[in-house]
Amino acid sequence: MTQTLVVIGNGMVGHRLVEILRDSSWRIVVFGEEARPAYDRVALSSYVDTWNAADLELTPLTGCELRLGEKAVSVDRERRVVTGASGIEVQYDALVLATGSVPFVPPVPGRDLPGCHVYRTIDDLDAIRATVQAADRPGRHSGMVLGGGLLGLEAANALRGMGVSPHVVELAPRLMPIQVDEGGAGLLKRLVEKLDLTVHTGTSASSIERDGSRLIAKLANGVELDLDVVVFSAGIRPRTDLDLGLELGPRGGYLVDAACRTADPRVFAIGECASVEGVAYGLVAPGYAMAEVVADQLSGGTKVFPGADLSTKLKLLGVDVASFGDAHATTEGALEVVVNNAVAGTYSKLVVSDDAKTLLGGVLVGDASAYPSLRPLVGKEVPAALLQPGGAVDVEMPADAQVCSCHAVTKQTITDAIQSGVACDVAELKACTKAGTGCGSCVPMLKKLLTDCGVEQSKALCEHFTYSRAELFEIIRATRITTFTALVEKHGTGRGCDICKPAVASILASLNNGHILSETQVSLQDTNDRFLANLQRNGTYSVVPRIPGGEITPEKLIVIGEVARDFGLYTKITGGQRIDLFGATVDQLPQIWRRLVDAGFESGHAYGKALRTVKSCVGTTWCRYGVQDSVGLAIELELRYRGLRSPHKLKSAVSGCARECAEARGKDFGVIATENGWNLYVGGNGGFTPRHADLLVSDVDTETLIKVIDRFLMFYIRTADRLQRTSAWLEGLDGGLDHLREVVVDDKLGICDELEAAMAAHVEDYADEWKGVLEDPEKLARFTSFVNAPGTPDPTISFRAERGQRVPVQLGIPEVVR
Repeated sequence: MTQTLVVIGNGMVGHRLVEILRDSSWRIVVFGEEARPAYDRVALSSYVDTWNAADLELTPLTGCELRLGEKAVSVDRERRVVTGASGIEVQYDALVLATGSVPFVPPVPGRDLPGCHVYRTIDDLDAIRATVQAADRPGRHSGMVLGGGLLGLEAANALRGMGVSPHVVELAPRLMPIQVDEGGAGLLKRLVEKLDLTVHTGTSASSIERDGSRLIAKLANGVELDLDVVVFSAGIRPRTDLDLGLELGPRGGYLVDAACRTADPRVFAIGECASVEGVAYGLVAPGYAMAEVVADQLSGGTKVFPGADLSTKLKLLGVDVASFGDAHATTEGALEVVVNNAVAGTYSKLVVSDDAKTLLGGVLVGDASAYPSLRPLVGKEVPAALLQPGGAVDVEMPADAQVCSCHAVTKQTITDAIQSGVACDVAELKACTKAGTGCGSCVPMLKKLLTDCGVEQSKALCEHFTYSRAELFEIIRATRITTFTALVEKHGTGRGCDICKPAVASILASLNNGHILSETQVSLQDTNDRFLANLQRNGTYSVVPRIPGGEITPEKLIVIGEVARDFGLYTKITGGQRIDLFGATVDQLPQIWRRLVDAGFESGHAYGKALRTVKSCVGTTWCRYGVQDSVGLAIELELRYRGLRSPHKLKSAVSGCARECAEARGKDFGVIATENGWNLYVGGNGGFTPRHADLLVSDVDTETLIKVIDRFLMFYIRTADRLQRTSAWLEGLDGGLDHLREVVVDDKLGICDELEAAMAAHVEDYADEWKGVLEDPEKLARFTSFVNAPGTPDPTISFRAERGQRVPVQLGIPEVVR
């Protein structure tokens, strides 16, 4: 008989538990108080970038009964029944409490006034935003965040994203008192105050009063603040409002043993609502570890909670902060080695044992690049001199050192995966060990371990070139070489192969070196590029005219219909908002394209490693929700970047509002309209491994948007590997999104003018490839099925009828011979 597991709570930890057990024999019922699916609460402040809750959603749960918007109001442990707010009752064989925590609101008079909020959920942020938008104040708004810890600074960052100048009030004498010491907090305060924050430490709010449409906060030190909004983010408390008659821990939370089991053997507690042997944890990583323990226990195992690594690494308001181990040197006899570089804006502290041989912990502010190497060494024998300005650490890490604290993955587990051949890159390590799939701070260490194990990937493009694609690009650009022959003679060996030839052809095309079918390039192309069409399964080709932004006139629709009818082509409207025509033979391609070109169409580049489409919604032209002209921008972008040859295909989209109908965040570069301009996202894709794009710039005008896209695309084209999508390129880029932003937005390398000039040259030199073929008899002569019998159709090609159209013949299905 199937047993029933009830999980109360659909937060990150409850979600993880169900994810682990989804293929088990348990029937799983989840009570989720919020009406929305589980989302990444750790990244809550990023919601302000887009106001699109879907961006934060975790992987949809399968294999369970998910009851969203259903608060569990009571538990009858005798009957083993959970009752929901709607009156629904679910009987359980095992119950897991994953109710999380609630914000702590200090007993400040006036804390319940309109305009006072907590910072915990997406709904909280929506409410804060509504207050800010309703504020009647000229110029920039003012807000107060009560709490200067981790959550308080995140809340302050969210307010900044709403156009509010925040005051951060912290009772302790320094910011982030739990994670950072006095020296690190001093630097942190200086750095964040440069970002339009005002910090008040060593004081608290004594009262909040209403003054017309404003709020007046009086601080204990006598300061009065004139405010539009107040946010309480002074910590959390375990949520234990369900009266189960269970014992609570000394600091709150349902008291559980090392197996995360309460005094009732059928009831478990995990995450922030649990007090494991008297200790409550407020971080997601220990919660994930508890979820794994309970999943194992429910599967008949004996796993117990191994304790928690409370190390943290994060970027607050653009400032790197990390702490690990005994960050405050509380161990008896502990010694501190401090490097405080006020000029560079970095602070590093290493805590070691009294004999200076064992690393106990540390604090990093301003530059946390050493964190991935240092944290696994806590408790290991290591010289104090390892901590240097710049954070480079080169030391042999013990096999049992924990590299990934989110999933408790040791160095041994990772090196075993590498040496056994199971994983040869970071992506494969993530898949087989889960390391790097949590907070991501251990990814640099994964790369280092791959190198240490001798599997660092060669940069060589192929056996004929020792250079990477990016290096070959720069060689061709600098030397102005225009042929593959000249390149391989001077910088390579042999005659080339089907790897390097198309790659070099793409580079030559990117640098505007003539028509893709010119004498110097045609021999380099693969089948698709040689015929400017995609080869299909039965030997025919597709015809894909460009339809910028998906906008098309009735006259052009008629032309496409007539061409499809006259040549017997299969027609399909694609997800990229254009019409594909299938079933054309090689000799038909010029005839078809002559009619299309005469009607004003041009190549859609469906065959090339180039821009495919810029998808769009209808925007302000028709949609009542639209805030910008998405169609107009999509057409402008598609016409600007058409024919742009790149390491891999490029897809784009423009959405006219945050409802995201064009699915812009699943594209290599996507644009979403805001009331103030445009948000640009980069590095997204669908396919085998879908990836949401990352926000690069926000609320920019059209001119700035196009300038940044120009730079982004040219930087990608110059530096990516062969057949590397923008998503993989961005994930492998040293410094990731932050470095990309420094290069193409802040112009850190001083190359932005050059990147813009390269794109301007592409725009100016663009010419439709099919029109060029039709105007050149020599190029036209290539389009024949049989060289010795031009115009003769290929007799091996046949079709059958399906839903009123011709489709390729498949084995065992009757033919319709053409």
